Order: sequence, then structure tokens, then C-alpha cells
Amino acid sequence: MQELLLKAREVAAAAYAPYSHFRVGAAVQDVDGRVFVGCNVENASYGLTVCAERNAIFAAVAGGAHRPLTALAVTCLDTDDGCSPCGACRQVMAEHLDPGAPIFVDGLGQFTIGQLLPHGFTLEG
Repeated sequence: MQELLLKAREVAAAAYAPYSHFRVGAAVQDVDGRVFVGCNVENASYGLTVCAERNAIFAAVAGGAHRPLTALAVTCLDTDDGCSPCGACRQVMAEHLDPGAPIFVDGLGQFTIGQLLPHGFTLEG
């Protein structure tokens, strides 16, 4: 998890956050050990902003990652209190991460998707 956290911290510095000044970075790992990163990218039309966690997962999908993804780390450079993933990110994680995959939230600890999203949406019912 340390390697993932370091990659998340590195990419957080590249975040485009001129409105919130809240720079977030995330790194995910696939079953082959490959790491993919993402940072938050804001937009003046706030609803078009995309979070770091989703950008990292989408980069993994676009990069041909073998799923399910096996680990995720997320960090925010602008707070020591941690930054828990939003609901949209949790739902995307639920679809792409292994159910037992560790999710490390810098400043808050380690979780599974079941702990972060106990009753996530599925098409299976």
C-alpha cells in the first residue's frame, strides 16, 4: 500500500482544483501489479468535475487493466484529516474493485468497499 500511496501523493500535485483548492490523488493496482493513477479535475460547471478515484479507475480500464482491481489508495494534499471517497466514487469502486481489495484512505485508514458502501447498487437486484 505504501507504493500506491506514494503514487497517489505524486499525482495529487497535478490536480486541477482552482475552485476548491482541494487536490486529490488516487492510485489503483490491477491483478498483474500494474498501477494506474488519477487526480481530480474541476470545471467551472461544478457537475462536470471528476474525482481522482474515478479518474484512476477509468485510466485503468482505458489502459487495459485486468480486473478486478486489487487495491486503491487515495490522498488529499490540502488536509491532514483525510478525504473519504464520495458516493459516486464508492459506486464505481464497487463495480471495479475486488470485494476484499484494500482501500487506503490517507489520514483515515484502510477499508473494503463493503465497509464504505454496504448496500451498493447492482443490476442483479
